Amino acid sequence: MNRHDYLEGERGTLYKEAETRIALVYPSPYRAAMSSLGYQQIYRTLHAMPHVAADRAMLPDEGDHERGLVTLETGQPVGGYPMIAYSVAYELEIAGLVETLTRANVPVLRDDRDRRHPLIVAGGPLTFSNPAPLLPFCDVIIVGEGEELIVELVTIARDCGFDRDKVWAAIADRPGYYLPKHGEHVPHVAAVDDALLPARSVIATPNTELADMFMTEAARGCSRGCTYCVMRRSTNGGMRIVPREAIIAGIPAGTRRVGLVGAAVTDHPDIAAIVRDVVDGKREVGISSLRADKLTDELVGLLARGGYRTLTVAADGASERMRRVVERSTRADHLIRSAELARAHGLKTLKVYMMLGVPGETDADVDELVALSKELAAIHPRVAYGLAPFVAKRNTPLDGTPFAGIGLVEDRLTRLRKGLHAAGLRGKVEVRPTSARWAWIEYMLAQGESVAGLAVMDAHRAGGKFADYKRAFEARGVSPTGPRARVPSSLELIALKKKRLSVTA
Repeated sequence: MNRHDYLEGERGTLYKEAETRIALVYPSPYRAAMSSLGYQQIYRTLHAMPHVAADRAMLPDEGDHERGLVTLETGQPVGGYPMIAYSVAYELEIAGLVETLTRANVPVLRDDRDRRHPLIVAGGPLTFSNPAPLLPFCDVIIVGEGEELIVELVTIARDCGFDRDKVWAAIADRPGYYLPKHGEHVPHVAAVDDALLPARSVIATPNTELADMFMTEAARGCSRGCTYCVMRRSTNGGMRIVPREAIIAGIPAGTRRVGLVGAAVTDHPDIAAIVRDVVDGKREVGISSLRADKLTDELVGLLARGGYRTLTVAADGASERMRRVVERSTRADHLIRSAELARAHGLKTLKVYMMLGVPGETDADVDELVALSKELAAIHPRVAYGLAPFVAKRNTPLDGTPFAGIGLVEDRLTRLRKGLHAAGLRGKVEVRPTSARWAWIEYMLAQGESVAGLAVMDAHRAGGKFADYKRAFEARGVSPTGPRARVPSSLELIALKKKRLSVTA
């Protein structure tokens, strides 16, 4: 699709004549960009500033080989804007930042740019854990919640004529900004005033993962202490609740689908009443995070009324023991109850998110998951596991924990599939894994320093395949800050490939 096609499908697009226009870039394609509440919130925030407007641009869709990068609202080249502001969600999007800068004809490396080039700014969820790999490319990184800092930064940049050296001097001692002078020492994350909550989406469009859904925060942060999560209480000071009345009052008239967003929405004390308000208004509802230990018959019934077809919960550890290791409060009986509720209310699928390769995990933990699968499948006719390898993140208690290893994760996945097959659950319990190879790359970036960003640039330019990243990490000497992750040898990778080809799921 071209930019005109995207614009024609949108409702709520902001147009404004302004003295200063900022290019707001998302380093993934449109479908992901417009599903990001944070991206839309910054879009709204910039437009609310006097004399300032924001024009959006995204990483082109796969297969789009057009040169250049232009904004949706104006069709102007991104490289001609005085500031390019990025929202980066996670480590693997750093390659998208490299690609969009290249398409914008802006030197990718900060040190190769001068005052003729745009000021490059980054923020977003990645900054809650480890923004260091972004540093080689960015002039300023906003760390944490950015609604207040982006206004301050744009105001200062306008006053400084978007001169990089003047901007650096003006914000050098202000909190919340990660600058080249800080090296590998990342400042503490920033938090905005609660009066600015909740974030709400601006644009509705059918061309996203969350088609035509109006998104609004129900809460920000999380009061739980899961040791793998960057949103845990030690990072952001706990969960900030948005009052029920404020959530409902902010839903525009005519909205047909409402998404309640937050790290732990079902921990909201009024969640059932909020969902009831939404569905009583004859709207569909979606929730970004369902906690199995918080599900009730009333809530699941309301979700079914609101259009739910799949009940998705997270367990994260393969066994009761592993869930205790990561301080996840979900127990097997919570998952069994989730299956019962999904069946009782006619939901077609029970989906459970799990992690493999959690520190201390053994084959016995995988076998326990097989046993639990028998119980779940006896209750609900369709169970699906979303399986992801564990990746240790900065600013969590498990920071520095080694990656389990591509081979080990593959072996655990094979063991699970064989166990399900032997238990007669093929076709009843579906396994949907993410790549262990790309999880290892994510790990190296999550635990790496700024040089890891240079490796992303090298790998992307070489073709962006796994082997390109492996060579780039080796060439740049990238290693985690904790116990060193062993890079798999070429012979090991060939053996793994042969093994996968020989295994029947």
